[in-house]
Amino acid sequence: MALENNNYIAINWNQIEDMVDKLTWEKLTEQFWLDTRIPLSNDLDDWRTLSAAEKDMIGKVFGGLTLLDTLQSEDAIERLRQSIRTQHEEAVLNNIQFMESVHAKSYSSIFSTLNTKAEIESIFNWTNSNEVLQYKAAKINDAYKNGTDLQAKAASVLLESFLFYSGFFAPLYYLGNNKLANVAEIIKLIIRDESVHGTYIGYKFQLGFDQLSEAEQEELKGWVYQLTYDLYQNEVKFTQMIYDAIGWTEKVKTFVRYNANKALQNLGFDPLFPDTAEDVDPIVMNGISTGTSNHDFFSQVGNGYLLGTVEAMEDNDYHQWMK
Repeated sequence: MALENNNYIAINWNQIEDMVDKLTWEKLTEQFWLDTRIPLSNDLDDWRTLSAAEKDMIGKVFGGLTLLDTLQSEDAIERLRQSIRTQHEEAVLNNIQFMESVHAKSYSSIFSTLNTKAEIESIFNWTNSNEVLQYKAAKINDAYKNGTDLQAKAASVLLESFLFYSGFFAPLYYLGNNKLANVAEIIKLIIRDESVHGTYIGYKFQLGFDQLSEAEQEELKGWVYQLTYDLYQNEVKFTQMIYDAIGWTEKVKTFVRYNANKALQNLGFDPLFPDTAEDVDPIVMNGISTGTSNHDFFSQVGNGYLLGTVEAMEDNDYHQWMK
């Protein structure tokens, strides 16, 4: 808790030091949702039509996403709290931490709906022992444990805006082919959250980056690009491992490169890869539009969870809401 002259300081939301903190808080609270209100069982008929290879792919995809969200909820936010600029920033990080836990739990809700107990155990055993998946978690966590404050922020943005997306490809692709609509709705809600998380933490990174000397900036920028490329090389291995059996690997790699560039954009850096939105499978780009499709008009909540009037952040206005 903040102290001033040995006195505890109450957070005052009527006196804002950084308006981005307030805007982000409002955005995240308007977007609040829980997995328990989404009718995942409605996807069982679609699930039964998938091949064994597709079911195996989906289990591994969501296992990997669970691991990364667990890392974010248990380690990332605790590290980012060490370099907060305002009390309001800590409140926003608390919100982000809770929602990362909601995301991690959501995958278990998907598993419990679609998979048997034995299949779920197999998925988590694979997740907790797979070398390629563990590598990317370890690289990010090393930045949290041993990196500077700005390196920790950069690593968090790379995870939020880049590493999740090899897993997000599958449900978005199925959505575009009229399958697993409710599973995809959860993913779209998660993407809506992660887009704010990555943009906000990237903004805080840029504030610190701008205070560095030119030499320090160049050194840090080189570190970020090296980490991004290292993670991309590992992501290629992961993508091949997951998607080769169903023939989607090249499409997913394009999507991964595109989102690596989005992560770098959040940090204020130029893209590393030539891929743009036009190169991504249009079915997936259509699905990544984070508008929602279903509502429960009796409870006034549902797949959209529009507790206020919340506009999805499209590709072209990814940063505009902060300006």
